Amino acid sequence: MRIVVTNCNTTQEMTEEIVRGARAAAGPGTAVTGLTPGWGPESAEGWLDSYLSAAAVIDLLRTYEGPAYDAVVMAGFGEHGREGVRELVDVPVVDITEAAAHLACLLGRRYGVVTTLERSCGQIEDSLELAGVGRNCAAVVGTGLNVLDLADAARTEEAFLAAAERARRAGAEVLVLGCAGMTGLQRVVGEKLGLPVVDGVGAAVKLAESLVALGLRTSKVGSYARPLPKGRVWGREAE
Repeated sequence: MRIVVTNCNTTQEMTEEIVRGARAAAGPGTAVTGLTPGWGPESAEGWLDSYLSAAAVIDLLRTYEGPAYDAVVMAGFGEHGREGVRELVDVPVVDITEAAAHLACLLGRRYGVVTTLERSCGQIEDSLELAGVGRNCAAVVGTGLNVLDLADAARTEEAFLAAAERARRAGAEVLVLGCAGMTGLQRVVGEKLGLPVVDGVGAAVKLAESLVALGLRTSKVGSYARPLPKGRVWGREAE
């Protein structure tokens, strides 16, 4: 099977890191293709970036002309767009936010999310509530790092461990990496923390594989029905 993984920002280096994590989690029969939006924010931090990112990712999939794919993994933690993509495409769409939370709920009674900036916490809380897994979240805690700061591995680990202790004190029994740019960190910090640490990219890939293997697709009855036929002017078409 083939899974396409969409980065939520325009930073190609981050796409490559996400794809490495996705391929590490994928089964031997799964091909992973990473997609980077051609426009949008270089990192998604806050409501404005998130809505801009959502439109860019939808446009990316709308205009995709590569090999056919069996599922989409959306690698933007807490970012908008998943519902729109589920209307747009006919294959399963798995968002790393809800994928990580669903797996975390299987590992402990309450989980905590460690993310980047504090300004992203409310947005992530809303995304978890919309996905139906918010009640099990003990805390969403920021590290104080920008998304692009995550390239500094030592600094990221130190900040993550400090934030993780805050989540643990709030009642978290499982931790979730709250940014696709943190992919791979779970192997480093899991043993030090003594808690299970769930990477959303890996979780989403495995759930996408399972849905495809089981022959399951997004329901097109009701909420995620195909978009109504009508005139729609996309930004680049209007130029």
